[in-house]
Amino acid sequence: MLFYRAALPLSRKTLTFVSGIIRRHRISIGSPWRALNPGQQALLVLAYLRKGETFAEVAAGFGVGTSTAWRYVNETVALLAARAPRLRKAVRDAQKAGHAYVVLDGTLIPVDRVAADRPFYSGKHKRHGMNLQVIASPDGDILWVSGALPGSVHDKKAEWIWGVLAELEAAGLVTLADKGYQGSTYAKIPYRVRTSRNPRKRPTALTRSSALPASGRTHSSKPGKFSGSCAAAHGAPVSSPRPSTFCRPVTHKQDGKGSVCPASNTRPLLHKP
Repeated sequence: MLFYRAALPLSRKTLTFVSGIIRRHRISIGSPWRALNPGQQALLVLAYLRKGETFAEVAAGFGVGTSTAWRYVNETVALLAARAPRLRKAVRDAQKAGHAYVVLDGTLIPVDRVAADRPFYSGKHKRHGMNLQVIASPDGDILWVSGALPGSVHDKKAEWIWGVLAELEAAGLVTLADKGYQGSTYAKIPYRVRTSRNPRKRPTALTRSSALPASGRTHSSKPGKFSGSCAAAHGAPVSSPRPSTFCRPVTHKQDGKGSVCPASNTRPLLHKP
């Protein structure tokens, strides 16, 4: 097995905060000596959560067993979750902060699942994961994060399960959300999908054949023949813009666009009374 040095895109302040929580927890439960000190345990947990490596890989990097790494991660995650504010408190804090609006969105946290676990598979993201609902301030600061639901749960249903929009509406906060929350009474959707599949399509202009009167002589798709709607016999007068004009069968050809037009070397005979 090979080892290498790596970096995490996290600040030293984050590591100090997590290690302080672990240290106080060890003192409160009277925990004996452990393989890793609070700072190393905090770094192990942050590496696991940030990079998504397996427990075996993280354990090998810190020189502990796989079960020890699993126990450290679950212990620290439980300590962090206990400090998270509840929905009602988070909404009250956002109201006191005087935010003009808040942003609601859902995110998928990837998890390791086998193909048989269909409830955790997200068809949108094409992978297994857990659905989390997040409330953020206009500046992008996270105010509240919901519990985990299977990845197959839609954002609108997940919001309804936790009662997020109802709580925000009761507090009088304006909520911005994406089109995944369309149909909600409270969410303000800044973008809506156009109903037309091709909004740039313009109305089709009248063609030469469609501009002819209904009782007029029309040509069929085959050159040299007339459609069955032509009631006039060969050589009989038909209704046209020129009442004194008679026509006889002429040869036709198809142009490059597939429309039927008279041949260039033949023209209808005009008889004047």
